[in-house]
Amino acid sequence: MKIDLYNQEGKVTGQAELPEGIFDVKLSKDLLHQVVVSQMANRRQGTAHTKDRGDVSGGGKKPWRQKGTGRARAGSSRSPLWKGGGVTFGPTNEKVYKKIVPKKIKRAALFMVLSQKAKNNLLVLLDDLKIKEPKTKIVFDILKKLPSFEKSALIALPNMDKNFITASRNIDKVETMQVKDLNALDVLNNKYLVMSKESVKVMEEIFKK
Repeated sequence: MKIDLYNQEGKVTGQAELPEGIFDVKLSKDLLHQVVVSQMANRRQGTAHTKDRGDVSGGGKKPWRQKGTGRARAGSSRSPLWKGGGVTFGPTNEKVYKKIVPKKIKRAALFMVLSQKAKNNLLVLLDDLKIKEPKTKIVFDILKKLPSFEKSALIALPNMDKNFITASRNIDKVETMQVKDLNALDVLNNKYLVMSKESVKVMEEIFKK
């Protein structure tokens, strides 16, 4: 599969061949849905928490005697029926939302998303993507010349580039990530995927394993 190759000036310098095993994979909506839902669940923090009657302080004394008052029986003022009492069946932070998905399935989902980006002209490939100093203006000037400008974009770096990450983190709608950390959810969450030829080579090496 061939796509246009850009330089950092935003000009098309030629075409590049993408590996078919990664960028030309048939889409399976059911498989992709399974993986995306699992990845969203795995990022869920589960911070919502309520106290049941055993967690609420107080209520150690029986409010009134069992018989003879004419009122309903009550054993504790921290009953869920009472104001200030515990919550019945409320959310707790002990719940685990994590879902386990096999590595091969996650990788297949990623290939499907990458293929769709390439087929729909949402993959921007550059001959090189490097800066000498961590200045936001330098990265901004590069991005504004590319088709992905003014749209959300995920920049896939071949390796840890502190200069580029530092320079791009203040740009709106732009995320950076190493190729080895790419996943279906993050790629889908951004309109465009921006990467260099070196990133594609690193990707091939990683996914040969």
